[in-house]
Amino acid sequence: MSEFLSPAELHDLTDMARVKAQEEWLTAHSIPHKLEDKRLIVSREHVRAWIEGREVVTSTGPNWAALNA
Repeated sequence: MSEFLSPAELHDLTDMARVKAQEEWLTAHSIPHKLEDKRLIVSREHVRAWIEGREVVTSTGPNWAALNA
């Protein structure tokens, strides 16, 4: 099983067929995702966290300022 949802699994989750509609649904539900060449990339872990009601924390990179503290 892949770390990322398949197109069929995205369709099952969102009940939407078009990528744009799926992306809008994911955004509305605060599920982090990436759009790469008309393909949505969604982590299974993020979906599990959303289902369990956990806050999904995404990283934008290292916090270099923390090293100077």
